[in-house]
Amino acid sequence: MSSIFTKIIDGEIPCYKIAEDDDFFAFLDINPNAKGHTLCIPKKEVDKLLDLDETTYTGLMAFSRKVGKAIEAAIDCKRVGLTVIGLEVPHVHVHLIPLTTMANATFQYKVSLTKEEFEETAAAIREQLK
Repeated sequence: MSSIFTKIIDGEIPCYKIAEDDDFFAFLDINPNAKGHTLCIPKKEVDKLLDLDETTYTGLMAFSRKVGKAIEAAIDCKRVGLTVIGLEVPHVHVHLIPLTTMANATFQYKVSLTKEEFEETAAAIREQLK
């Protein structure tokens, strides 16, 4: 059975897409810790980060760095944090979280954004990728 992330990649579930290439996909987290919280995933559905083959692992990190730099340029924050937890969806995903305080990284506090705010945020990050 496909994970929710595979369904997003396949267009079965809508998302606020940030970037995509042949192997990876990035989109805004719909339950964000902070404005601009983005998930980067491999298109290949693998449950655990350390189960990725070395090429996919290093490719995911390079893709995440590129997206993270765009987030840093588009969103007012002190830095962009990166975390991989992976318990909530059985598909490897890197969280890129704009940080202004440590609370942004705890997953205990969430921000609410309107559809328009999500769209504006995604567009601002995509603009930085050009």
